[in-house]
Amino acid sequence: MGGGVAAGMTKSVDEQLAVLAGGADSVYSAEELKARLAAGRPLRAKLGMDPTAPDLTLGHTVVLRKLRQFQDLGHTAVLIIGDYTAMIGDPTGKSKTRPMLSAEQIRVNAETYFQQAGKVLDLRPEKLEVRYNSEWLAKLTFADVVRLMSSMTTARMLERDTFAKRIAEGREIYLHELLYPIMQAYDSVRIRSDVELGGTDQTFNNLCGRDLQRLHDQPPQIVIVMPILIGTDGTQKMSKSLGNYVAVTDPPGEMFGKVMSIPDALMRNWFELCTDAGAEEIAALVDPQKTHPRQAKETLARRIITTYHDAEAANAAAAEFARVHGGGGGGLPDDMPVVALDGKLTPEGRIAPAELLRACGMAETNSEARRAIDEGGVRINGEVLKDSWAPLAMKTGDVIQRGRRKFARIRLPE
Repeated sequence: MGGGVAAGMTKSVDEQLAVLAGGADSVYSAEELKARLAAGRPLRAKLGMDPTAPDLTLGHTVVLRKLRQFQDLGHTAVLIIGDYTAMIGDPTGKSKTRPMLSAEQIRVNAETYFQQAGKVLDLRPEKLEVRYNSEWLAKLTFADVVRLMSSMTTARMLERDTFAKRIAEGREIYLHELLYPIMQAYDSVRIRSDVELGGTDQTFNNLCGRDLQRLHDQPPQIVIVMPILIGTDGTQKMSKSLGNYVAVTDPPGEMFGKVMSIPDALMRNWFELCTDAGAEEIAALVDPQKTHPRQAKETLARRIITTYHDAEAANAAAAEFARVHGGGGGGLPDDMPVVALDGKLTPEGRIAPAELLRACGMAETNSEARRAIDEGGVRINGEVLKDSWAPLAMKTGDVIQRGRRKFARIRLPE
């Protein structure tokens, strides 16, 4: 994504504004951002990320890519690892209270975030400031928390659609969940952010930062809200918990297969949010009269893999996908994992179908496995598995396949 301070400082205020507001869903407000840029000093652009899972997805990279644009224009990126807010869990979009994570879970997840964010951000110290919000939140006394709580009314808090929906449905809202937006807003106060980035689902939390900064006699941060990346299912926000994600750490072949599986209607959303393609190029790529959808998806997959791996990996993944799914070479991937089944799972060489999928890492639960089988999405040696309950007589060398991308070769105990 190139650039740097020298390149950024040569751009006019209007040119910077066009870049930084480009592709955003909303800016609160563009006039304030222009005035802040006109001051001629590097801005502090904040992005908070809670380490609630060990891997970042392409969904996370939408705001990371916008943060990189600030860096390339000569501004300072402030990445806040929400190790303290993660203990509560953002209630945004949740229909029920999230389980609180342990300090150890958060620590393990946080360890991977900096490295993964580096696939998008410039990690040089002069370009990136990394902070953990436990630095200040862990030091608050109960009296401090009470003062923070007094900065926002209950009516204001209940404006957020998540809480309103849960009240209408008779679902519980616990008091600690009301703390989350205030804690995130306090992050903005402590690091004196000029700009905060987030997805559309973070608008309420981000705007709370403006309110709290005013109360602390700070200029309110500009809020830039980015569109949400839809997951591979084509309907819901990309999420690891929903299984509709592409992780930035996914191997190239897995990335390629996942991108090739997305609905055609999703391509514009992904080209706009995951690549640097311009409007005219995107229009041509998503027009089936100009570009075949399969070719468009291959272009998309190659660009994503090149970004998070390299061009050589993208070419290899494309060739392997064509070999497996294009009718040549036997249709089995060269790098198929071999799964050694535990003898306890295979008495007399037989195993329950759901246990087989779980053992091969193709399902996390028995119910998920049975659903995949019942939908016709599982094959054994090329034959569709039709019974999700009848024990299977397996032998070493059998190949199990779920969907178009997941394969495993079985090895039984000797």
